[in-house]
Amino acid sequence: MRNRRQKFSIFILAILTTATLWFGGRFVSRVSAVAKETYQDVEAFTNVLSLVQKTYVDQVTTKQLIDGAITGMLTALDPHSAYLPPDVYNELQVDTRGSFGGLGIEITMRDNVLTVVSPIEDTPAYKAGIKSGDQIIKIEGEFTKDMPLIDAVKKMRGPEGTKIQISIRREETHKIMDFTLTREVIKIQSVKSRLLEPNYGYLRITQFQERTDSDLQKAMTKLQEANGGPVTGLVLDLRNNPGGLLTQAVRVSDRFVDSGLIVYTDGRLETQKHKYFAHKANTYTDFPMIVLVNGGSASASEIVAGALQDHRRALVLGMQTFGKGSVQTILPLDDSQAIRLTTARYYTPNGRSIQATGITPDIVVDNKIAAKEGEKEGEDFSVREENLRGHFEQRDEGVEEEQEPALTGEIDIARDPQLSRAVELLKSWNVFKTVVAHQSN
Repeated sequence: MRNRRQKFSIFILAILTTATLWFGGRFVSRVSAVAKETYQDVEAFTNVLSLVQKTYVDQVTTKQLIDGAITGMLTALDPHSAYLPPDVYNELQVDTRGSFGGLGIEITMRDNVLTVVSPIEDTPAYKAGIKSGDQIIKIEGEFTKDMPLIDAVKKMRGPEGTKIQISIRREETHKIMDFTLTREVIKIQSVKSRLLEPNYGYLRITQFQERTDSDLQKAMTKLQEANGGPVTGLVLDLRNNPGGLLTQAVRVSDRFVDSGLIVYTDGRLETQKHKYFAHKANTYTDFPMIVLVNGGSASASEIVAGALQDHRRALVLGMQTFGKGSVQTILPLDDSQAIRLTTARYYTPNGRSIQATGITPDIVVDNKIAAKEGEKEGEDFSVREENLRGHFEQRDEGVEEEQEPALTGEIDIARDPQLSRAVELLKSWNVFKTVVAHQSN
């Protein structure tokens, strides 16, 4: 072990010495200081590794310790960086294709407690009534405090038809609720559509996957066919959309914006600085739009909402979004494992950082069904990026429990205040245009 430690330290020093020669003499003192500090840190690490292997109560392998060290190193950076061992790496690749076995919830870590960002529609978790902000206290009787996020995901995944029990703490009621859920193959239909009434269409994007852009184009075609011609107003529903692929967020935005910047990323390396622009071909720009968002709208859905808002292509209506404005890059270590590392931040076309702030709606409308007279309004307990330990700070460049309505399915506009307000605005918009056109004639 001593020889191995010495060889490892010599290897690190050799790299740093090479860097000194490469960058020239004026950097010698600086790099030498870095080399000394790095050597001391590496020596401390190898000393701990040796002591644990020699004296820990149970025998542990070097691989166990190295894997744990990598996991801890990445977890210490921010809530979204992580080590992806072979089984998790494989599941991640399956996720983006839109089919996997599990419960159908997007989770994160808040104050060392597993917390639901949002349930995915038409999944076991969604049907059971699990909500954004719910804390997962136990999985199969095991307490989740300090449980790594990756381990929690692995525990909740499993073969179709198998059962799992989870215990939820809902903050507004302070109740612990036990749910026994049956795992399903989660085949996510990323785009849903319907006519709300003649001339007014509704599109719901549940998650941004490989097929989202093509599914959206098909949905728009079906809407127009059902309407007997182009719609005169559209509601784009991004509520409880946890995000997904950046490329798909860009393509969806491009469908409704015909020119200009959609989003850009800025990181420490030049390879992480990217700008994404809109194109005129195959766009839908001849009708007004309302974009619906809430605290469960995160990442890619915030990119779309921010782009349409900055271009004044749509009004954003609802509640403040989650605020995940950081870019994660999957960096393979070999064919079977990888790391997910935060490498950049997102910025809207006007230079606004989404990180820890999110998108502020143009029109703020809570989706709580109005409380009965004399009852107190409930507090918003939904989790947001700014509540996560270790989140990045923003960097700008420029008495009965209230019930929330279902977001899709058989839509009851009367029980969905946000959707109801959106339709009213679209109708007013078109009336205003008609009046102006008549007056100009």
